[in-house]
Amino acid sequence: MSVLTACKTLAQRIEFLERQDRDLTAELDSLTSKLNPALRAAYGVGPDTAAQLLITAGTNAHRLRSEAAFAMLAGAAPIPASSGKTTRHRLSRGGDRAANNALHRIALVRWSHDPRTRDYTACQLAAGRSKKDILRLLKRAIAREMFRHLTAPCPIDDYSDLRPARQAKNITLSAVANHFGVWPNDISRLERGLKRDDTLAADYRRWLNLKPPMGRRGDWLSL
Repeated sequence: MSVLTACKTLAQRIEFLERQDRDLTAELDSLTSKLNPALRAAYGVGPDTAAQLLITAGTNAHRLRSEAAFAMLAGAAPIPASSGKTTRHRLSRGGDRAANNALHRIALVRWSHDPRTRDYTACQLAAGRSKKDILRLLKRAIAREMFRHLTAPCPIDDYSDLRPARQAKNITLSAVANHFGVWPNDISRLERGLKRDDTLAADYRRWLNLKPPMGRRGDWLSL
């Protein structure tokens, strides 16, 4: 009986912690989106990584003189590690390790899911670079991008018009996904603002503007 009680208590504790984690993540997402929507909207930047980068930059991000200074602060600046006739660099072991970890996670997300990053890494692998070297290059490039978001926040494209425009023309998610060669869930997440892809959103918006309405059975209405 005591074992069952302990298991029940443990299950309730796990459920409470999971609910608390969801609530805190949602609150953090809301705060970071309000403070710097462009940073939060960047590919691979989640609520926790956005919060960490904002903390690293501080309340006065303009104290960072350049993107190179931010890269050094975040431990993403390349460190020379040449020997003899071999010229190479290694990952920095200094800087703010929490910020470096945030850049690392963004790089891993992009490496796994971003088509442009995957194409870039494939080219670098074909050129003979190691995965560590490629990761260093990615983190340095991401640090440059994050510096721009932190020091010169800009408004982001609003995707809220996409779903109403699609529904007004009776176009299904599958039809959109088939046209752009992506999964329907990707289009759904894009419409709801859960996925950022300004290029796809712009192409999608142009495509919607050019398409005539569809009938209930999926046939194009005659004009």
